[in-house]
Amino acid sequence: MKVFYLLIFLFFLTTAYSQDQPVQKPVAEKDSVKSKKVEPDTSAKKIHSPRVAAIRSAIFPGLGQIYNKKYWKLPIVYAGIGITGYVFFDNIKTYKEYRFAYKARIDAQPPTKDSTGYDQLKDIYKTLSPNTIRAARDEFRRYVDYSVLVFLLLWGLNVVDASVDAHLKSFDVSPDLSLHIKPGYSEMARTNGVSLVLKIGR
Repeated sequence: MKVFYLLIFLFFLTTAYSQDQPVQKPVAEKDSVKSKKVEPDTSAKKIHSPRVAAIRSAIFPGLGQIYNKKYWKLPIVYAGIGITGYVFFDNIKTYKEYRFAYKARIDAQPPTKDSTGYDQLKDIYKTLSPNTIRAARDEFRRYVDYSVLVFLLLWGLNVVDASVDAHLKSFDVSPDLSLHIKPGYSEMARTNGVSLVLKIGR
């Protein structure tokens, strides 16, 4: 009888022990998983964020390139945008000049020295016909539109360049990357030929 009670006691003891064991292990595993998730490695994104580079270049050209430490691109960015800006203002100036000349010639029909604005015209505008001046005015008006479009295009390219550079900062270009040409049988294609094999890591 004592042996029977002893067996029952051992049975309950082992059952309680076996039930307690799996309860403790998942808690420890969950805690370890949580502890790993709390500390993600985001240093690369913080150092070279494409969003930050794009915003800085959109605010002022070249700031994204400075953020990416691509200083050699600054002369290219400033030269492109600077030349386009100069062409824009030069076209605006010429367009206004032709517009004033056309208005003065139309108001001075027939042209006299007392006509409004006629005495302020350059000699070349006095010899040209109003239709010729109007055609030149309309042409430079199109040049103004084109220069604005090119200016905005270069500004946009400056933003795209900064964003792409920031993306490529995290691209792995270590010696562990290699590309080999491997002739022979291909397991994937199940035929003989030439394969390009990209090796990542060792």
